[in-house]
Amino acid sequence: MRVIFTCGGTGGHINPALAVAKLLRAKRPESEILFVGAVDGMEANLIPREGFRLETLTVASYLRKLTPSAIRHNVRTAVAIRRALRRADEIIDEFRPDVILGTGGYASFPMLKQGTKRHIPTAVHESNAVPGLATRLVADRVDKILVSFEECRNAYRNRDRVEVVGMPVQEEFLYTRREDARRTLGIGDELLVVSAWGSLGAREMNRKIVDFMRLESKEKLWRHIHATGSFGWKWMPEYVKEQGIDLAANPQIVMQEYIYNMPTLMAAADLVISRAGASTLNEIAVAGTPCIIVPSPNVTNNHQEKNASILAAHGAAVVLHENTCDGALLYRTAKELLADAPRREKMRRSLRKLAVLDSTQRIYQIITELAEAR
Repeated sequence: MRVIFTCGGTGGHINPALAVAKLLRAKRPESEILFVGAVDGMEANLIPREGFRLETLTVASYLRKLTPSAIRHNVRTAVAIRRALRRADEIIDEFRPDVILGTGGYASFPMLKQGTKRHIPTAVHESNAVPGLATRLVADRVDKILVSFEECRNAYRNRDRVEVVGMPVQEEFLYTRREDARRTLGIGDELLVVSAWGSLGAREMNRKIVDFMRLESKEKLWRHIHATGSFGWKWMPEYVKEQGIDLAANPQIVMQEYIYNMPTLMAAADLVISRAGASTLNEIAVAGTPCIIVPSPNVTNNHQEKNASILAAHGAAVVLHENTCDGALLYRTAKELLADAPRREKMRRSLRKLAVLDSTQRIYQIITELAEAR
């Protein structure tokens, strides 16, 4: 079987494709696998590191503005897309795929569009509650639309093509037990809060988490691990000191640039505080960890708000809004949740009902069936 995976831009687009490709490689080692992404995207580093071949396209985003600079940018984008479509045809001619799976990002559009045009079986996986631009442009043409939650069906006209498959996550989120995780971290019965705003870190929310730290340093009710992100790490340590918080005198509060062992921390945590990216919410759902979610207001089509609303509707998350949320509200909300074990247990059950534990297997099965039916 010859499979093209096309994706790009963020880990949330790339990692699901990698998970399915690894399963395909394990189950059908004779298969030929090709990734197609953007020339300047994260995929240029992530995909070859996993041992897969990568071809690249030059793509660009559209700006939803009518300023002169945005118009010039969009003209260049239109030219780049025409070239990318020609390059997609060249890749299809050379590789001759049996099926194409797109998992999001602008880089996925040319391959999916040309694949459908040439009657190659295609599927698109949309991780967010509402489709992004690339998905919207091909949704009426692909053979299968794969979504994370049942509620996502309503965003598509051709619901008969929609399959609820969840979103692939690292296996450690599935199999790490709470008791083992807490033992690994050296945590006894004390409560643990884990917070992060993404790999870069959101400056405004990082400021609010410092106010949160000031309040928790006075009462010392739990342990707290916060990841600042790469930008936050440049200014937060000094800012924390300026705000009168002595982390050395408060060893229960740990501030670090990244969290590299998130499956372990999420399994051990009593509460997670985070943004509402699709990958993060699916990891939280699979781990079943009670959460406070603050969606980013700075994303296209407000998709984080819509992602979070699905969890909130099931009682699986508490959602706060950045423009009305401060450190004091975050702290009060966390304190209320951590004092209410029955509510947290109910949230755990709701999250696990939403989670699709065999997401990678489901997607693998669908692309296999599409290829074999050709």
